[in-house]
Amino acid sequence: MNATVPHDRPERAYDVVLFGATGFVGALTAEYLAAHAPAGCRWALAGRDTAKLERLRERLASIDPACAGLPLLRADAQDPAAVRELAASTRVLATTVGPYVWYGAELVAACAEAGTDYVDLTGEPEFVDRMYVEHDARARETGARIVHACGFDSIPADLGAYFTVRQLPQGVPLTVDGFIRSNALFSGGTLASALTALSRGPQTLAAARARRLHEPRLLGRRARGPVGAPRFSRETGAWAMPLPTLDPRIVARSAAALERYGPDFRYRHYASVKHLPVAVGGTAALGAAVALAQLPPARKWLMDRWEPGQGPDAERRARSWFTARFVGEGGGRRVFTEVSGGDPGYGETAKMLAESALCLAHDALPEVSGQLTTAVAMGDALTARLQKAGITFRVADAR
Repeated sequence: MNATVPHDRPERAYDVVLFGATGFVGALTAEYLAAHAPAGCRWALAGRDTAKLERLRERLASIDPACAGLPLLRADAQDPAAVRELAASTRVLATTVGPYVWYGAELVAACAEAGTDYVDLTGEPEFVDRMYVEHDARARETGARIVHACGFDSIPADLGAYFTVRQLPQGVPLTVDGFIRSNALFSGGTLASALTALSRGPQTLAAARARRLHEPRLLGRRARGPVGAPRFSRETGAWAMPLPTLDPRIVARSAAALERYGPDFRYRHYASVKHLPVAVGGTAALGAAVALAQLPPARKWLMDRWEPGQGPDAERRARSWFTARFVGEGGGRRVFTEVSGGDPGYGETAKMLAESALCLAHDALPEVSGQLTTAVAMGDALTARLQKAGITFRVADAR
């Protein structure tokens, strides 16, 4: 794909608007922007509660005194008129407000209509598929780039697989396996999104079926993200437990869009667990979570224990880390790569979202539009940004 300067559009008041800025991850994203947004970047904070936005702005001014003048925009995610006005004011809209199946649809619709680039942190397959069916065509017409999953879901997997593929021969069948390890904790907002997604099995299946009817068939090539089987991985020296997350779907969509992934591409996604009892316990815990999510009283009880806006403190986040290891094969070559960083759920997720928004606003990128993955919309440019920001992408071995 050819790189181009950011889309030519009518002048907007802002380059980036951060919606949901006063939530747990939203505030961390705002702090990152305060410290790292380039000189001349016009950005603003948006949310429902002006008083909370004012308090956040005061905090940001201690990072950069210029933030004392940050614009504050009041909007409710479920108010179509307010959301349309918000989308029309900016070149890029970044949102941290989940569960996205409840609070994201009006924002995507407004951005697709206004030709505004959009980034979020969703890991909800139903939401991503619904937004494709409802808004991909219009976004292609207006030039909007709708990029979901710009946090730990699913940047390490998507850009990690992209980075791995680039180390392998071209024009041959390729396979990549990803293995994720982390010691991080989650916030109330993350729990709410996960439980909501788990409770909506029939809706998720219906959205996937609707997408398959609308999505063009891939001709002459294959790109798959099947669920793997539990196994001991000699490559990582740990048990590999399949992760039923959005990540393999995102990777497969990148592969379908980019010929660099070869004529026949397959990606499998695993949690990497050192000890078998822990792996078995994790599988049992996931099954229990799925079961509890189907029961409204149990789901409410769990959500009430960790309310949105709550999360691990700075000391705990400083001790958190993640590694995503990849084994890629094809054309007689085998490579081992790694993406790694600090606290994945909050510190690094805030960094990933902020850098994604800045990348769309300021970098020379492929000339594409519609619903896209990070690899398709921003591949090399975003990888370079994240490396500069301290997230490691490296080739550990090649044979």
